[in-house]
Amino acid sequence: MRADRLVSLVLLLRQHGRLSATALARELEVSTRTVLRDIEALSAAGVPVYAERGRHGGFALLPGFRTELTGLNPDEALALLVAGSRRGAQAFGLGSALASAMLKVVDALPESYRDTAAGAAERLLIDPETDLLSRRLVDEEVPDAIVAEVLRAVFTGHKLQIHYAAVDQTPQWRTVDPIGLVTVRDRGYLLATRSGADRTYRLSRISAAKELAEPAQRPDRVDLDRAWQERSTRFRTGGDQVTVLVRVDPARREDLVGTALAVRAEEADSDGWLRLEVTFQDPRHAEWALWQLTTNAEALAPQWLRDSLRNRAAAIATRYAVSS
Repeated sequence: MRADRLVSLVLLLRQHGRLSATALARELEVSTRTVLRDIEALSAAGVPVYAERGRHGGFALLPGFRTELTGLNPDEALALLVAGSRRGAQAFGLGSALASAMLKVVDALPESYRDTAAGAAERLLIDPETDLLSRRLVDEEVPDAIVAEVLRAVFTGHKLQIHYAAVDQTPQWRTVDPIGLVTVRDRGYLLATRSGADRTYRLSRISAAKELAEPAQRPDRVDLDRAWQERSTRFRTGGDQVTVLVRVDPARREDLVGTALAVRAEEADSDGWLRLEVTFQDPRHAEWALWQLTTNAEALAPQWLRDSLRNRAAAIATRYAVSS
């Protein structure tokens, strides 16, 4: 909305002192023509913004001008700045709104605390894009138009139509009653009900969405954390899950556990390796997880898993056998 953009423009000028129209357009994600129109609107409203000509010119505010915003103490501002560094907002299409909010947080601080809070926030990193092994965390791209439609339905309490592709199924239209949105490891999920039954939809699998005028059938209040925990429990205890007995090198324990649904038992063997009873979502999941660990793990049971891994290894060995 234009009002929010005008506030953001003023805050940018307050924090940077002077910015060109091009720089302002880049920060606000609009055209330079829009920036010039906004500058005119601010001047007409009495905001003391002026233009400086020349190679290093741009727009600036008269010294001492300050917007009236709710004040925050340094600890409150630091908490918000650190929270704002998380990438979860991107999953719900709120990245630009978050950037605008962070500008307001910094500006709300007394001048003596501003640099301290901003500097402290720079020393805390939450959820980097890669881990220590340089494995890049894959972000799921969801079109802004879809996210916006889902958000509207969630906030207004209206029914929602989604074109959804479940795993190994043909995409089809569904009409759901949206309850809330959850982000886990930068993946967004829509919690909803369909014909009264609980449903969880991954946002990246929604190819189209449309808010309906009909009110959703849902409770007035919701505990999303509890709802997510309940659905997670049902997910872990349903489907074609398999439990396997595995020996693993302690150095690779976290790699194994990180892919499993649950660890049901664990003990150390005499040689220092760990013996774990681990649950996976299905047989294919179990085979994939053990294959990733190569010789750093051994499936002890069930026998079908040992056979599958042996057959796969034999096929690889045959493929790379030395030609006579």
